[in-house]
Amino acid sequence: MAMTKDISCHQAVALVSDYLEGALSWRDRRRLEHHLEGCDACSAYLDQMREIILLCGVVTPDDLSAQAVARLVDVFEKYQRDAST
Repeated sequence: MAMTKDISCHQAVALVSDYLEGALSWRDRRRLEHHLEGCDACSAYLDQMREIILLCGVVTPDDLSAQAVARLVDVFEKYQRDAST
């Protein structure tokens, strides 16, 4: 996801997974880190995600039932629809 210079909290939250996986371009990583420096809420969210990963370990799609995958997709699609309105 290419971003403008400043990013919103919504954009920051959407990038956290890619950030933690090391999948962001250097430019997007720098922009997200800049946002995190000035945003306590997004920094707290990142810390929470790190803690969840630490506590839960890694979950792959093969670890989930077809019903769980379908539910997660539904939740994500609803989130995307709500975010665009």
